[in-house]
Amino acid sequence: MKPDSADLRKLSHLILNSYNERAEAFWEGTKDHDVSQNIAALLRHIENPPPLKILDLGCGPGRDLKSFADLGHVAIGLEGATRFAEMAANHSGCEIWQQDFLQLDLPEEYFDGIFANASLFHVPSVELPRVLKELWSTLKPRGVLFSSNPRGNNEEGWNHGRYCVYHDIDGWRRYMSGAGFVELAHYYRPKGLPREQQPWLASVWRKSATECE
Repeated sequence: MKPDSADLRKLSHLILNSYNERAEAFWEGTKDHDVSQNIAALLRHIENPPPLKILDLGCGPGRDLKSFADLGHVAIGLEGATRFAEMAANHSGCEIWQQDFLQLDLPEEYFDGIFANASLFHVPSVELPRVLKELWSTLKPRGVLFSSNPRGNNEEGWNHGRYCVYHDIDGWRRYMSGAGFVELAHYYRPKGLPREQQPWLASVWRKSATECE
């Protein structure tokens, strides 16, 4: 069942609390994951010269944030879970903005790219159009957004203490194009496996000239 507006604050609290409670275990389980394919997919489509301003949306403990910084870019992490925000700052040395995805406060036309790796699938479908338009607004003209989400058949609900939405490519395209993005590429992960063994849908999008209504 999709949450109504009265449930959204509680929903965010429960998701963030779930991550706070398992922050160290999450770090141990994910710190060695290779997402260089995803980082490269974002960077190669950005037209502006480096160093780039990159927003790591839902940066978690800071693994990918540090990768962007090590490449010489100005990387800023956005994270709602307090424990993750602390870990990301310590691990990466980057600036961290502690914000809830459902209550974003972002500067206009500030970032060259947004890296949303395993994060936007926590946004309920009723709120996703608004959140995507806020991301559109914080990108510079022709900026690029990368997303990776666990794929499915557009079902949503609670899974192990976290609210999740499992988009397919057609459904995700509708949300992204509705927010004013143009598709550049999409692929499935992990690379090189049969489709049934690729649970992640990755996609790259460019900010169009005008926001859709």
